[in-house]
Parts: sequence; C-alpha cells; structure tokens
Amino acid sequence: MATNRREFLKKAAVGAVGVTVGGIAQGMSAKSYSKIIGANDRLQVAIMGLGRRLGAFVEPIAQKQNNVELAYLCDVMESQRDRAAARFAKACDDKPILENDIRKVIDDPKVDAIINATPDHWHAPGSIMAIKGGKHVYVEKPCSHNMHENELLVEAQKKYGKVVQMGNQQRSSLHSIEIMDDIHNGVIGTPYKAVAFYTNRRGKVPVQKKVPVPQGLDWELFQGPAKRREYTQETWNYNWHWYGWDYGTAETGNNATHELDIARWALQVGIPERCDVEAAKRHFLDDGWEMYDTMDATFKFAGNKIIKWDGKSRNAYDTYGGGRGTIIYGSEGSVFVDRDKYILYDRDGKEVKNNTSASKEAGTALGGGGDMSTTHVVNFFDAIRGKGKLNSHIVEGAISMAMVHYANIAYRIDKGFDIDGDVGKIYDREAMKLWGREYEPGWEPTL
Repeated sequence: MATNRREFLKKAAVGAVGVTVGGIAQGMSAKSYSKIIGANDRLQVAIMGLGRRLGAFVEPIAQKQNNVELAYLCDVMESQRDRAAARFAKACDDKPILENDIRKVIDDPKVDAIINATPDHWHAPGSIMAIKGGKHVYVEKPCSHNMHENELLVEAQKKYGKVVQMGNQQRSSLHSIEIMDDIHNGVIGTPYKAVAFYTNRRGKVPVQKKVPVPQGLDWELFQGPAKRREYTQETWNYNWHWYGWDYGTAETGNNATHELDIARWALQVGIPERCDVEAAKRHFLDDGWEMYDTMDATFKFAGNKIIKWDGKSRNAYDTYGGGRGTIIYGSEGSVFVDRDKYILYDRDGKEVKNNTSASKEAGTALGGGGDMSTTHVVNFFDAIRGKGKLNSHIVEGAISMAMVHYANIAYRIDKGFDIDGDVGKIYDREAMKLWGREYEPGWEPTL
C-alpha cells in the first residue's frame, strides 16, 4: 500500500529536524516531535494577548503561502478582542473565536500553536501551560519574569519537545545574520567588547490610584499568576511596565533583551560571570514610574569579554547615532549594527563596508511589527513543520534573558555580584532571594 503523503512528510520532518544551540546540535527524537506538522497541513494558531504587538502577527498569519488559520483571538479585555478581530478581518478570511480565557484555548485539541504576547508576568506561566497542553509556542520577549521561570520554561520545552521560539526578531534579520557570520569568521579579529544601547523620550506616567476596574476587563485573569491587589489607574494598558515588579521587568526586560542578545550573539558568550549596575529614576521624580528609567550595566564573561548596557528611557540624547543598537569592538575593527543596517570599520575607524537593509521594523515607537517580525514568525511556522531550525530557540533566548534578570536583581539589591558561569546561580544570598517570585495560590507554574 502506498505511503500516505501526510504521514511521509511527518516522518521525514522528524528525521531531519535539529536545533543548534550555542554551537551544539540538539537532536529531537521522534517522540518529541510526535505532533510535527506536515508541509501541506494548515497550522491552527491562537494569539494570546492582543495589545501593541498585535501588528507583528497580522502579516505572517494572513500570507497565504504560510498556510495558517487563525483559530482564536484571546485577551482579557473585551475591546482588545473586538479591535483585533476587526483588524484581521481586513487582512484574511479567517473567522477566529474570540475568547477571554487562554485555558479554554489550550484545551482545544485542534490548536497547534500559540503566540504569547501578554504582559511579562504571563509569558513563562502561559507558555508553560500551552506547552504542557501540547502546543508549540512563540513567546514574546522577555520570555520570563524571573530566573526561576526562565529555567522552568527551558525545562518545559525539553520535557515536552515542543517548538518554542522567543520573539527577539532581530535574530531573523538578514543583514544581522550576515554581519554576525562575518564577525564569527574574523572580520574584526577577536571581538572582545560590545556596547548595547536604547534611547527614548518617554514622558510622565500617572501616579497610581485606586479606580474601578475598566469595563470589559477581566482583572482576575489579567493578574493570573501575580499576587492579587486592587486595580489602579491605567495598569492594564501598558503602564504595568512601570508600576513595580508585579507584572513588568522594567525597561531592561522591555527593550534591553533585544540588544543584549545581539551583543551576546556577536561575542559568542553564554552566562556572564559578573554583573554590576548603576541605575536610578532620573526624570519626572513625582510621577508614577516606580522603577529606574536610566541604567548602566556591565557584564563580564569568561575569556576577558565584556558587554555594557546603556539604557536611557527618558533622555533622548543621541549618544551613538540611533535610538537603539549595538557596537561590537574587535582586535582588528568594529561594527555598528541596528535594525536597519550594519557598518563595518577597520581598526583605524575607517568605514570598510555597510549594508542598509530595506527593513521597516519598528524601533523605539510603541507597538511594533515589520518585515523582521514577519520573518521571525514565519521561521517559527517553518520549524513546526520541520522545514528548518529556529533562529531563536528558547534555550538560546533564555541565556540572553538571564542577563536582563541579573541586571534587575543588581538594581533591586543595589550591588553587583559574581555568577557561576556554568549553571547561572548567583554567589550572593540577598540576590538569590529574588531568583523567583511569590505566586497567587493555585497559579504556580509547574511541569
């Protein structure tokens, strides 16, 4: 009897797929990929969280060549669901179910993959729930709220064998891939230092005050894994980023994740051995912003390599020639790279080569989306089908994410610390108290 084409494609994908993490091939067993999708199968996708990142997912889902059906639009705010449905109705013919509770989506066996674009405190718990429920996951950065979740998310991927990609989309940028290959092949000699930066002009945010829960918002589900508290003004709509540590990971989690990842990629380093931070709230001292808005962080690695982070959320002075990017220094030259271009310099500082891409990826503006995000999401779809490897496998993404957590911990305890570069644990008891967080009973993420 002739072999069914769909089954053949599944078996071929299982035999061929492999993920490279830090230069080490991570083979996936047939059992791990028992739900690999055939090349001709239509992926059933749900989006969890329909806020400002929604624009990043419209094009890759709507493109017919990706053979994707939008099965669900899920958000705890009714107006977000309605707005997202209207937006997708203009882009494709799918008729997604509008759902409030992600647990109902995960329980639907027809759903193959979930895109998790919720607030930070939901990223790892929601993704782990989805992985345990048999779904592949594209999780926006930051992939975790704390180091405990960072470890648990990686363990969940390994245990259940699902395709899990972090949304650090510059990993799918063609000009970034090109210059990283050049750096790794010695174009600037030995890379030894990278300066990653972010500059913005964010304004005042309201001081928190107790107000009624907005109409249409499921405040219980918004809080999810976080400890319960009364609703305060504008919390649900972006300002959760700056209102303490219940939901957000500050600007380092919000934006440094991207540039620190590029810096680490260029230097080919893993976990740092030392983290030192100077950070404070420098602007609008009487507003509701509760975290630092300015940070200088230094990470030291084995091999005498160093990464520095210069984050200025509310001072738009253009220090480096762009709102965000990374400068890589090597023994024989340097490279400037951002979302639009790279510029290669020799050791005398003379420009040798540049590549300005046609990318229209969002930079420091609120929201996001663009061709870089589209490519990254399509890479996720392709990996589910066994057509290629992930550009940002969660094992790799979580290493960059650890740098964010180290920086935030150092700020919160007001001192630097040494780190075990092999296992990532911190050699400081006070710092280790912030390794995890307290959860609302019954919401603790587990495997």
